[in-house]
Amino acid sequence: MPVVLREARDTLVPDMDGPHGPLPPVMLALTVLTGLVDAFSFLLLGHVFVANMTGNVVFMGFALAGAPSFSMLASAVALLSFAGGALAGGVTVHLARAHRGRQLQHALLVETVFVTAAMIVTLVSGGPYTGGVRFTLIVLLGVGLGVQNASVRSLAVPDLTTTVLTRTLTGAVADSRIARGPGSRAGRRVLSAVAILAGAFLGALAALNVHPALPLVIAVGLLAAMSTVASLLARSDAPWTRPLVRT
Repeated sequence: MPVVLREARDTLVPDMDGPHGPLPPVMLALTVLTGLVDAFSFLLLGHVFVANMTGNVVFMGFALAGAPSFSMLASAVALLSFAGGALAGGVTVHLARAHRGRQLQHALLVETVFVTAAMIVTLVSGGPYTGGVRFTLIVLLGVGLGVQNASVRSLAVPDLTTTVLTRTLTGAVADSRIARGPGSRAGRRVLSAVAILAGAFLGALAALNVHPALPLVIAVGLLAAMSTVASLLARSDAPWTRPLVRT
């Protein structure tokens, strides 16, 4: 079997006795979630991201230059909300630092609350999402995705950050045998890119052709499934549940 396909298979069906156990496919599911919510926020909340903060900094530069359709305030609110969520997520995972399964469980439960609240706001208010509703959604989703990213950072599954693809794709090329590197782990890295692409495609398709709130409905369903999985994983005492040794 080609190396790339073997790496992809091992990500989707990981070694349960490996250092990260069942976490890789969970990280892929959360990467799909990232695409879903960012599709919703960018298309329906006015050119703002709630998961990928690099984009918001770029958008702030556009707004400062007077580019139309970009809001300095919306990008700033998204950044601050995400930071608040990352803080809350940091507290959440550190309270369960002795067990990676419980770290994931607690973070996903908190994230589910915020994304569910955003879904309810979209369903109750109806579109277009402007004014106070728009900023409420940015805050709720920004906090939720900040919590997610804090937990993902703590779990530290290689090449599966759920948001940052620039470094992932750079590594796939720079570490390749062609570049005389140690090996690109392209199978896992390509899966990460495909997951966020799939989430963005599904979110855009749902928002533009079915119902504006549908991306968040799907996101809540995905979070509910992942929270259930995480609750089961929290009962495990397998080696992967132990805290990583930082070097």
